[in-house]
Amino acid sequence: MISRFLRLLMLGLLLLGANEVFAQPDTTFPGDASTRSGRSRRTDPPKTFKEMLAKQRAERDKRDHRQMLERGEAALRLAEQLENSFANNKTISKEDMARLESLEDAVVKIRKELGGDDDSVTFSNDSVDERPSNVEEAFKFLQSTTVKLVDELKKTTRFTISAVAIQSSNSVLNLVKFLRFKK
Repeated sequence: MISRFLRLLMLGLLLLGANEVFAQPDTTFPGDASTRSGRSRRTDPPKTFKEMLAKQRAERDKRDHRQMLERGEAALRLAEQLENSFANNKTISKEDMARLESLEDAVVKIRKELGGDDDSVTFSNDSVDERPSNVEEAFKFLQSTTVKLVDELKKTTRFTISAVAIQSSNSVLNLVKFLRFKK
């Protein structure tokens, strides 16, 4: 008895669903060019689809900007750790070399997200005092330049590009290269 009731219920739902499918309104308009199957050839997505894409793009931009700021904070922590480690040991250890590589990776990603590219200029010409004469000065410059980079990143929005932040990232990368080859 229950089995028969369930079969009748399923048959009724199936017929009701079929009625809904065939009762769909015609989506073609008199002025639209249609295919033989009756589907519209319109290539413009509906406005809601465009709005959805714009919303997704805005959310992705917000997420990318937040991640860039987080990379900046991580770079700052690495620069602090490197300066403290060198101040204590007066040498660059294997862990410090790994930190330098991590710092370089983070800053390269930041620079790429800012729209900058590789500058072959070793140090900026406008400030001669940025050129370190020894490893100890290089670590101090690395720390101060990374702080400057993070401060500039905090001033940016997802709609802006900061030339100062790109220049700071290039300076940090140059200092990292200096330290990696100076050992």
